Amino acid sequence: QVQLVESGGGSVQAGGSLRLSCAASGYTYGSGCMGWFRQAPGKEREGVAAFYAGGRFTYYVDSVKGRFTISRDNALNTVYLQMNSLKPEDTAMYYCAAAARGCGRWPYLYNYWGQGTQVTVSS
Repeated sequence: QVQLVESGGGSVQAGGSLRLSCAASGYTYGSGCMGWFRQAPGKEREGVAAFYAGGRFTYYVDSVKGRFTISRDNALNTVYLQMNSLKPEDTAMYYCAAAARGCGRWPYLYNYWGQGTQVTVSS
């Protein structure tokens, strides 16, 4: 019943911006946790950002602090990841995920996952 659908990925030059969106069906972001993860070839899946309860808890991995912002639109039941000043090392498949219990950087917390959207940053 729960479905998460990412969009907004693509190719961009270093220094550019993208905004990823994750639309949820069967899940209400307003009372839960949303996380963004990324995985590059040969690397572990990394928690990029997480958010819940109107922003009472927000996490960003150090490498994206000051560049990425997680936000939500409750009316649209959509969460966003605004990515600015993109770097080639940001290149990865990005996934949104929803957690029924807890919130943070760890994939095991998350019950539902989107299909992923590719972000490619060229130098």
